Amino acid sequence: MLKSASNRCSNEIPKFLFFRSSSSSSSSSKSKFHNYYLRKRRKWPHPVYKSRWHEKLSQQHAMQALRHQASSSSSINLLSSLINSFALYNCDPTPTAYRFVIKTLIKTSQSHHIPPLLYHLQKIEKFETPESVFIDIIEFHGENNQFQEAIDLYFRLPNFRCIPSVDSLNCLLSILCKRKEGLEVVPQVLLKSRLMNIRLEESSFVILIEALCRFKKPKNAIGLLHHMVDHEIDIDQRSFSLVLLTLCQQNDLKCNEVMDLLEEMSKLGFCLEKTDWGNVIRFLVKRGNGMKALEALRKMKLDGFKPDVMCYTMVLDGVICEGDYETADQLLDEMLVLGLVPDINTYNVYINGLCKQNKFDDGIKMLSSMEEIGCKPNMITYNTLLSAIYESGELGKASEFLKNVRAKGVLLHSRTYHIMIYRMIVMDDISGALDLLEEMVQKSLVSQPSTFDEILCRLCENGLVSKAMNLATEMLEKNVIPGCRSWEALIVGFHIKHAFKELDLNAMETISS
Repeated sequence: MLKSASNRCSNEIPKFLFFRSSSSSSSSSKSKFHNYYLRKRRKWPHPVYKSRWHEKLSQQHAMQALRHQASSSSSINLLSSLINSFALYNCDPTPTAYRFVIKTLIKTSQSHHIPPLLYHLQKIEKFETPESVFIDIIEFHGENNQFQEAIDLYFRLPNFRCIPSVDSLNCLLSILCKRKEGLEVVPQVLLKSRLMNIRLEESSFVILIEALCRFKKPKNAIGLLHHMVDHEIDIDQRSFSLVLLTLCQQNDLKCNEVMDLLEEMSKLGFCLEKTDWGNVIRFLVKRGNGMKALEALRKMKLDGFKPDVMCYTMVLDGVICEGDYETADQLLDEMLVLGLVPDINTYNVYINGLCKQNKFDDGIKMLSSMEEIGCKPNMITYNTLLSAIYESGELGKASEFLKNVRAKGVLLHSRTYHIMIYRMIVMDDISGALDLLEEMVQKSLVSQPSTFDEILCRLCENGLVSKAMNLATEMLEKNVIPGCRSWEALIVGFHIKHAFKELDLNAMETISS
């Protein structure tokens, strides 16, 4: 009974208790086994990430020590400090450390320590040196105009386990392109760079184009544009605009060269910007091609650009210079229709056109219209009208207008004085011409020798030799030197008398002094 009861009791005990106890004992023995192995018999190495982390931490401490030594004293040997700092923490110097030392040497004017540093970097270190380290040195050489040193370092980059790229090439090109003598070396550098498998990129061409335009060589820059097109390199809009502007600024350039460039670039799908059209129009007007400038204005509008007041004013000036006054009127009306408000330059150009047509009354009326709309005439406006009226020979109208101009306190140009004096001499108004000459001298305006000669010669022709001599003496005292015609007229007037010879010698001594 008892035995059966015990068997029954044992059968009633839950089986999970046996399982737990067995697993517990198993895990206990297993953990003891593993702990024993890990503590007593470890043969596994440290994980790689732990060794790298430790090396990186040591390098950070070494860099802190190097920075501290560099800031504590300016006379310290930074190369020795670099080596000792990293040796103290049992790690190798890093490219960052070398770059820090190089920047510090440059900043503290210790560039003479850079060559031994580079020698150590080349011969002792084994890491691949970043290109940025040498770009700093190349830029330093460039700032000190050490072109040859910069070139030598650039071609030595492979010796430092550094693969040169377009970044270091662009840095060198920027330095060489600062001066003409450096620009002459660029073709050789590009040829050697090609052997180093360095391909020119768009940024390189931008540097070269800007340099050529800076030294007024737009035709060479155009050659680079063609090269970019042939090698399927994108052309920057800014580069093209710069080449076009430089081309338009050349004095010995023909209009066909600019127009041919525009036509060729348009075939390649290149479109001009608004500023480009403005430069082309200005160029054509300066070359006396007002009608071509008008055609350029129309093309500008076809491209979707709205010309501003400056563009219209330049074209207006161009067509007036060619004598097409009807087109000039149409242009002014077109400006007003488009809502553009003419400025003072526009009115000055238009008034000049009226003066060329001898429409002086219309020009004077235009002055009143300008004042009514708030565009006050300036000195150029009055001088344009005054000069034109005097040149036409209508002295009555000219004198009346001159009174109005003086009442407004307008300053006259020296050219205006010359025109008025010459016209008065032609009309035998010598007294008025002398008054204007005196006024001109008092205002410190430089008198042309031809103007002074006209008055002196006319005085001598009228028998007023003494008055002419007094005028010559007075002008000499004010550093206004007569021309050869004046001296010849005075000699003839005095019949080469002894008294005049003495006076002439004194005058010549005054001139030589």
